[in-house]
Amino acid sequence: MNIQKGIDRAKLDEKIPMMPWYVQQFIDYKLPDLSPSTLLEYVRDYETFFNWLRAEGLSQSEDNGHILLEELETLRMESVTGYRLYLTTRREGTNSRITVSRKLSSLRSLFHYLSQIAEDENFYPLLKRNIMAKIENKRIHKPKDTAAKLKGKILEEEELIEFISFIHEGYAEDVANNKQALYAHGLNKERDACIASLILNSGLRVSEVVNLNIDDLDLPNKMLHVFRKGNNDETFKTPVYFRNQAKDDLEHYINLRQSRYHVPKREKALFVAIRNGQKEGTRMTKRAIQAMIIKYAKRFGKPFLTVHKLRHSFATDYYLQNDIYKTKEQLGHASTETTEVYAHLTDKTMSQAIERRNESTS
Repeated sequence: MNIQKGIDRAKLDEKIPMMPWYVQQFIDYKLPDLSPSTLLEYVRDYETFFNWLRAEGLSQSEDNGHILLEELETLRMESVTGYRLYLTTRREGTNSRITVSRKLSSLRSLFHYLSQIAEDENFYPLLKRNIMAKIENKRIHKPKDTAAKLKGKILEEEELIEFISFIHEGYAEDVANNKQALYAHGLNKERDACIASLILNSGLRVSEVVNLNIDDLDLPNKMLHVFRKGNNDETFKTPVYFRNQAKDDLEHYINLRQSRYHVPKREKALFVAIRNGQKEGTRMTKRAIQAMIIKYAKRFGKPFLTVHKLRHSFATDYYLQNDIYKTKEQLGHASTETTEVYAHLTDKTMSQAIERRNESTS
C-alpha cells in the first residue's frame, strides 16, 4: 500500500467505530472498489451530515454512532434543502458549489446502498424510503468552464523552463537580504527544482511524487514506476515517462541526496527533507511540497500557481504535441472527458476545425 493510502486507511479505521453500524457495513461493501482516501472523504461527509441532523433535532441520538435508519427514512425534502443551505451559508467552512455537490453525492451513494442493495434478515431493503433519490445530480464543472478558470494561472511555453531556472538561481537573488531564506534555499534548491522539473516534464500528481521511492526511478529509460490514482491493485505500479530535462535535474539531485540529507538506509523515499530538530532525512510530505511550490510561485510573479497547476501546465504543453488519448494515458485520467480541459485551454481542436472548413470552401 502506498504511503498516503496507508495514512488514510489508519484515519479511516479510527473514524469507522464512531459511525452507525449501517455506515460501517457500507464502507466494508465499498472497500474492494474504492481507495481508503475516497472512503475517508465519504466518512467525513457523513460526519458533517450526522452532526447537522442532531443539531437540527432531526435525530434524537446522543452521538453519530446511534443515528437510526428510521430517522433517515422520515427525512423530508425541506430537510435536505436545509442541509444544502447550511453547507453554502455557514459562517465557518463555507463550501463551494463543487464541494456541496460532492457531499450530496456521498449521501446519495449511502442511501442508494441502503435502499437498493443492503437487506435485512427478511430480505427487505434496510431503507424503505430514499429521500436522496429525489436530489438531482447536476454536473457542476464542465471541461470548458475549468479551462476558462485556468487561463492565465498556469505556466506556458518558455515559462516552464524559466520557473525551474528561477528555483535554481533567481529566487536567491530575490531573497538576498534574508539570511534564513537564503540558507534554506542553498540547502534545498536542487531538490526543489528537481520536483518542479519532474512534474513539469511528466505531469505527475503531487501524491504520486510523495509516494516515489528511489527504486521506482529508471533514469536510463527516463521512466518512473508510479502508484496511480484510482488503481486499487496495491501490487502494480504504472510506468510513466518523463522528458529529458527532468532526467538532468534528477541526476543532479540523486548525486547529492545522500550527502546533503543524511538519508538512512531504511528510508526509501526519493524526495526527502530534514525536519526541525532531526539529523536524518525522511520522506517529504504532500503539504511540504505544496507549500514549497507556492513559495517560489509568489516570488516568480505567479501567485495563483500551485503544485497541481504545474500538472496542468505540463498537460497543456504536452497536448499541443500529442492527441487527447496519449495525453489521457500520460496523466493517468480515467476517461478522456477529464482530459478535454486541455483541448479548450489550447483551442487546438477548434482552430484546426476552422482551418479545415476554410480549406474545403476555398
